[in-house]
Amino acid sequence: MKKRVTLKDVAEAVGVHVSTVSRALDPKTRHLITAEVAEQILKVSTELDYRQNAAAYSLKTNRTRTIGVVVPDITNPVFPPIIRGIEDRLAASGYVAILANTDGNRRREVSITQTFRARGVDGLIMASVERDDEAISRLSQDGLPIVTVNRQVDDPGISSVVNDEDAGMKLILGHVAGLGHQHVANIAGPQALSTGATRLRAFEHHRDLLGLDDDPRLIAVANAFNDEEGVRCAEELLSRGVPFTAIVCSNDRLAIGAIAALRRRGLSCPDDISVTGYNDMPMVDRLFPALTTIRVQQYDAGHEAADILLETIETPPEQRRRRHVVLPVDLVVRESTAAPSKARARVRRARTAARAAMPDPAAMPAAE
Repeated sequence: MKKRVTLKDVAEAVGVHVSTVSRALDPKTRHLITAEVAEQILKVSTELDYRQNAAAYSLKTNRTRTIGVVVPDITNPVFPPIIRGIEDRLAASGYVAILANTDGNRRREVSITQTFRARGVDGLIMASVERDDEAISRLSQDGLPIVTVNRQVDDPGISSVVNDEDAGMKLILGHVAGLGHQHVANIAGPQALSTGATRLRAFEHHRDLLGLDDDPRLIAVANAFNDEEGVRCAEELLSRGVPFTAIVCSNDRLAIGAIAALRRRGLSCPDDISVTGYNDMPMVDRLFPALTTIRVQQYDAGHEAADILLETIETPPEQRRRRHVVLPVDLVVRESTAAPSKARARVRRARTAARAAMPDPAAMPAAE
């Protein structure tokens, strides 16, 4: 078997001390030596196929350079860009991410985090948390560095990176109101999740400021952020019989489901009803119609969450400070929204056609 290459082997090949090699191979300490020496050490270590002994490093530093990343649904296109941002930032500091998926199951989340803890991860980045998440609070109190991303818990002691939900709803409602919509429905997200609760509060606040119809029957609450719930909630809104000309959805997948439900009813988006989403997940610009939505900084959110976590790991527990970062959002206007006049014209045409199809009473035979 080939002998394992050690730090000493690399040091002898370059002609420097072992401690110099150690500094050069650690991204955090590489700046302590000259760039020329560091470059030479990196080159030789590659040529000799040097690989760090992870077990020895862990015993020496009590760290594994691994971070647990937990998402609720890996099939949701909003999460891969977040994960990419996390991985890029971790890699720059010599860390790797271990990914786990909860499928939105709280028990599974608890099991996953306990497994990560047992395997000695240096910290957790959580995208799956609920607002009231006692398991995460306990892990944080035990000293495990944790940052939530895209969502946050009610516990202010846990750092978070989220989007400016209030600004997002202000932008989207300002857009549909500017088009002339007065009766605007809302498909809200699950209220156990910060994104669902915060976006609903923002919707109601800015709806009232704009003087839009505040009928509570214009709000349907989804049980999950997926297409199926978008269909169910849109059907619920339509069945209530309260007129509306636009639906503001709390994420893009709910909007996709809502548009599908409208088509089942023979309604067109945006000619009959405008629909908006939230997140600007990949490919929504390829839908028919292309989705008007709020763009959030998915990659930047992951990158920022990893940055905060690494900073926390490197800070002594007694000096750690919680950070809450709110990232700006942008309105992206596409083809799924239009002025409500089109909807009214379509309804008038349908009614005219229906009257024209009715038999002339004068031409009907007299009743016996």
